[in-house]
Amino acid sequence: MVLPDNTLFEGGAGEAVRRKLLQTCDVHTMLRLPTGIFYAGGVKANVLFFGKKSAAEAPWTRELWIYDSRTNEHFTMKTNQLRREHLDDFVAAYRPGARHERVESERFRRFSYEELVARDKVNLDITWLKDDSLEDPDNLPAPEVLIAEIQEEMAAILKQFAEIAVGLDVDPLEAADVAE
Repeated sequence: MVLPDNTLFEGGAGEAVRRKLLQTCDVHTMLRLPTGIFYAGGVKANVLFFGKKSAAEAPWTRELWIYDSRTNEHFTMKTNQLRREHLDDFVAAYRPGARHERVESERFRRFSYEELVARDKVNLDITWLKDDSLEDPDNLPAPEVLIAEIQEEMAAILKQFAEIAVGLDVDPLEAADVAE
């Protein structure tokens, strides 16, 4: 299941859904996807791997393995697209059919059920890697990469506004004149 980041940490119904999911399903793996790979630039998403189980007293989730393919990775839809080979390390670490043989690494960590439910609001937005771009401005992506990412995000935003305007039966050009 592909989920936006906010579903991992918002309270209220979001927290209730996460608790229920961890209780009734074997939620075993989460892949934190890099930003810039979907239609709307800047959308942070995750792939959650789980299996539905029959009702039981004890929670079905024993541990959640999280693979961080986001921190210090920069992709765009045009200039630096995510390709299959970028996921090779995750695929090797995932070990389908042999989860008991998984090994923690810099990007792949295990969290117990107890650790997960002890977090405020059962927050599954878990990070542990240091984002180099936040600490050292010399590690920022090249200016042309940043410009391309900004242009993609702006184009996606403008397209979304146009779709909203059509849905509201508003002429986008007329709406722009009113805003000025």
